[in-house]
Amino acid sequence: MATRRELKFDSLDDVVRDAEQLLAVGYDKAGNWSLAQCCGHLANWLRYQVDGFPPAPLLLRPVFWAVRNTVGPGMAKKMLAGGRMKDGMPTIPQSVVQPGGDDAAAVADLRETIRRWREYAGPLHPSPLFGGNSKDNWLKGHLIHCAHHLSFLIPKQG
Repeated sequence: MATRRELKFDSLDDVVRDAEQLLAVGYDKAGNWSLAQCCGHLANWLRYQVDGFPPAPLLLRPVFWAVRNTVGPGMAKKMLAGGRMKDGMPTIPQSVVQPGGDDAAAVADLRETIRRWREYAGPLHPSPLFGGNSKDNWLKGHLIHCAHHLSFLIPKQG
């Protein structure tokens, strides 16, 4: 298995460039997800802030409420301050893309979703776990999230 990359993105343009580079040269996986799965998952999270989050399963709603109103905002601050996501963090099942997708289509979708998120001027939907935040802080969070997932894909050396 390949060794994971150290990644830090300064802009969403950097994210798109990295995904396009992985598409162009190919990649090895240091984790379980393909480029299509990573890009689809990242696009989903950007889309949720514009369109709204999928409803949490009924039994998890009280848990999400409790986290959002207690430790969630502190977790978000810690992630933003440290510039990294913890490995193994659970995610909502609706955001996980099934294997076998088309890498090129997923990169194109991520590029378009980033453009849409950037241009969106309305209020962003609050996170079910972290609550609300400024667009600047969400941008930082998305850059950290993108670096986390794309770091598991290693460009092939030609």
